[in-house]
Amino acid sequence: MPWGIGVIGAGPGVAALHLPTLQRLSDRFTVVHLADQGSGRAVELAHRVDAASSTGTEELLADAAVEVLAICSPPSEHAVQILEAINGGVRGILCEKPLATTKDDARAVVDACREAGVKLLVATNHFYDEAWDRAKHHLVALESDVRTISATVALPPNGRFHAVVTEPDASGPPARGGPDLADPAVAADVVRQLVLGLAVHDLPAIRDLAPDFEGVDFAAAVPPIGYTVAFRASGVRVLLTAVMLPDGPDPLWRLTIGTETDRVDVEFPPSFVHAGSATVRVRVGDLRTTTYRREDEDGYVREWRALAALLDGSATMEYHEVLDDALFAIDLADAAAAAIRAGGSS
Repeated sequence: MPWGIGVIGAGPGVAALHLPTLQRLSDRFTVVHLADQGSGRAVELAHRVDAASSTGTEELLADAAVEVLAICSPPSEHAVQILEAINGGVRGILCEKPLATTKDDARAVVDACREAGVKLLVATNHFYDEAWDRAKHHLVALESDVRTISATVALPPNGRFHAVVTEPDASGPPARGGPDLADPAVAADVVRQLVLGLAVHDLPAIRDLAPDFEGVDFAAAVPPIGYTVAFRASGVRVLLTAVMLPDGPDPLWRLTIGTETDRVDVEFPPSFVHAGSATVRVRVGDLRTTTYRREDEDGYVREWRALAALLDGSATMEYHEVLDDALFAIDLADAAAAAIRAGGSS
């Protein structure tokens, strides 16, 4: 029997990604309940998949048909909702990134999942994209000495990230006309949230190659919405750049790994579409370039397949890896914010 899925959140990511993905995997999962936070969108989405709907988490977690929970709410709510789900008796959780926004919360939820035996997967779809497996296989097979990594992102505006920069501090009034990025405190808060909400897509893959975070060399907020962060991990130089422009270029999301001889480019499809896997191009030392065939399945599908494998026991639940990914991202976000408050460098 398919696992019964409850979904907390009814935004674009649920409508455009998770529901279509779960319909493709109907032999493994079936959506039985959706909940919003009062927007009313859950009713419409639930109608599409013949599921129940409600507001808040209480009714959803009391639904006996909900065996697995997808947490697609704002990042500040993830940790609390994971703990609520464990207390509600779910068997597995797929949590949108980030897992948590503080290290204490990350440790608490991973410890609670481990103690309860709840399977936990963070939806970092780039890491689960088959193209990343292919790129890593190339690097490992050749015993490549990774020297540099860059993640370059150019996207159209996104409503959630626009909210981040227009309301950088939930305790104060929203800024009018955008944040004052000349104010180091405001810029630091914006970049911290963007690292945990946007850069986090690529951080598990980066940590796969450079696991030990060492420090930030430079960080800055890029107007109108974006960041530049240069840091070191395991002796590798890493550069993250992102910008969202209303009239900017076509969407671009590229992860580039430089070795002593090769360059590996992994170019991901635009967010919120099912367009197959990323494209991998390898340029070797003699400047020959190989472009690998793309696969039909994208990272969104494969992350749900990975959760199914955890639930049926065909894959091992590695709680320490989930926690280490979360701590790496939070350490980076905190260090980038600290560098901006100090004038841009640590």
